[in-house]
Amino acid sequence: MVHVVELDVAGRTLRLETGRVAKQADGSIWASYGDTVVLATAVASQTAKPGVDFLPLTVDYQEKTYAAGKIPGGYFKREGRPSEKEVLTSRLIDRPLRPLFPEGYYFETQVIASVLSADKTGSSDVIGITAASAALAISNIPFNGPVAGVKIGRVNGQFIVNPDLDTMEKSELNLVVAGTADAVMMVEAGADELPEATMLEALELAHAEIKKIVAKISELAKKVGNKKREVAVESIDPALAAKVKELVAQPIRDAIMIPNKTARQERLDAILSDAVEKLKNPDEPSSERHIKIVFHGLEYTEVRNMILEKGSRADGRGPADIRPITIEVGVLPRTHGSALFTRGETQSLAVVTLGTTEDEQRIDALEGEYTRTFMLHYNFPPFSVGEARPLRSPGRREVGHGALAERALKPVIPGKESFPYTLRIVSEILESNGSSSMATVCGGTLAMMDAGVPIKEPVAGIAMGLIKEGDAVMILSDILGLEDHLGDMDFKVCGTKNGVTALQMDIKIGGITTALMQQALEQARTGRLHILSHMAKALGAPRANLSPFAPRIFTLKVKQDKIRDVIGPGGKTIRGIIAECGVKINVEDTGIVTIASVDEASAQKAKDMIGRLTEEVEVGKTYLGTVRKIMDFGAFVEVLPGTDGLVHISQLAHHRVKAVSDEVAEGDQILVKVLEIDKQGKIRLSRKETMPAPSGSGAKEPTAG
Repeated sequence: MVHVVELDVAGRTLRLETGRVAKQADGSIWASYGDTVVLATAVASQTAKPGVDFLPLTVDYQEKTYAAGKIPGGYFKREGRPSEKEVLTSRLIDRPLRPLFPEGYYFETQVIASVLSADKTGSSDVIGITAASAALAISNIPFNGPVAGVKIGRVNGQFIVNPDLDTMEKSELNLVVAGTADAVMMVEAGADELPEATMLEALELAHAEIKKIVAKISELAKKVGNKKREVAVESIDPALAAKVKELVAQPIRDAIMIPNKTARQERLDAILSDAVEKLKNPDEPSSERHIKIVFHGLEYTEVRNMILEKGSRADGRGPADIRPITIEVGVLPRTHGSALFTRGETQSLAVVTLGTTEDEQRIDALEGEYTRTFMLHYNFPPFSVGEARPLRSPGRREVGHGALAERALKPVIPGKESFPYTLRIVSEILESNGSSSMATVCGGTLAMMDAGVPIKEPVAGIAMGLIKEGDAVMILSDILGLEDHLGDMDFKVCGTKNGVTALQMDIKIGGITTALMQQALEQARTGRLHILSHMAKALGAPRANLSPFAPRIFTLKVKQDKIRDVIGPGGKTIRGIIAECGVKINVEDTGIVTIASVDEASAQKAKDMIGRLTEEVEVGKTYLGTVRKIMDFGAFVEVLPGTDGLVHISQLAHHRVKAVSDEVAEGDQILVKVLEIDKQGKIRLSRKETMPAPSGSGAKEPTAG
């Protein structure tokens, strides 16, 4: 049976339908919003994976090129590996769904959101969140949702719900929020140095819209009427649990106070190994797993109790304290800019490379083609956490962390008009114990300043955590990996001294209230200012000069009808300039010409050559021209490359000229002055005006043009 719900969201109809397509999935939703259509499906295995004690959930978002009436490029002409947009949106959908599965649910579960039609409004990501949640809500899969997604923009001080792409081009805010009826679950935002209070206003508006959508999803689930599967929570022998607690509780308390991450983990592993060795029952195959479950539960409880009851953290800091910071800039001699940023046991080596327009990344997206002139890539090698495992291509985590840091830094990058470079930052995480993406933001800022990039303001990032048990709440600044793993929130805040440039929040509990977010944002602002002060001590402002190894780029504007003169027949002219000067030249259809060279003199030489090719004749100006043709009535003189004017016989000299050939010959170089350019573009020149007047003639002396 087909069931449908509809509601108005920001002036467009959101329609959720089930029962018509993909009926063999446990849950399927055909979601339409305007002309955007997303099919979301949810399927779960009927049996739990043996030996698994985690949620085996996979979420995939995929864009079909036919959705925008396009055929894929390349040789294979079919969709291939996921694009960066697809990877990031898969994460966007996954993050609010994952915490809402019940404890003990270990069934293989797959959620797929497929974009089948795209109207180029850019709303498929938030519709993907809503549709995926609805597919789970109407299915028999245990799920404590539903959730819904909304996007918020801000133009001229006014918030806009689900803005289209044209509006987003002008927006100072790009905020995606997912939440339940009760609380916000996930936040992803980029902002142009907006105050924390403004960000909170946007979050409240988003949640108000989310509540309306969630109500409709619940209505649809009620219509469908599927009964949820029972989750059988594995029972553990109370006697075994008591023995484990008696044996390991105090050693765990002692171990978690070891400041060093590696030493702490080694001690915890040893305690667990000893407990397994002493307490496992060879006749009971599940006993070892049960010991590990109890152990990790005690570790979780002890860390949280220590923070809530004593206000003390594993490395001895208080809740709002920031780990020690050390900074080095210019650490790599041949790169264009570099910085080594270390905070506690987290370390990022950030490296900047400056390129030309040839280095821009060209993206072919559903919404159309565009180029990126700023890129940030994040690498997380296994040695950064003391592991030995094969190197792989960047996974979802690396792509997501890089995108967050890129979004945080983008608002302070100078415009192409004032800084015509393609800019790439690479962050190599050399050590990690929490907040490596935030170390990337700080290191990236410093590396750009070291490279001489004239950024508007330095940007810093900090990761906030939350421990919540009933009414007892503690917000933590600059969280460790342990606090991220065992805590209830990972809230990353980036910004300048003026305001926020990026947010990312993930919640592991049922959500977070506005009051808690306000407290976390204020504590993050204090921490951010502290970090910025350390960065200012290391490098107070961008360096005045670029690295000697960076290309020098000159930009000039020529008239569009002069572009052909720069390029020449078959590109002959521009190739000649490139070969003679040893530079790179790019000519845009708008007439913007960029010249790049490591050697500044070579770039200037090319600029001068193009300037001569595109220079226009000015009335009253004097030129050294070449006589190209002799006629009875005068001489044609080339004053600029490809531009001739006529010197009438009467303008060749102060005396009466009988024959033009008596005064000039073809190939002669003579000074001429421009007298007039008529409506047809014909140029009238005078040689006489550049020559000294005969004595006693009363004529005026020539003036410099």
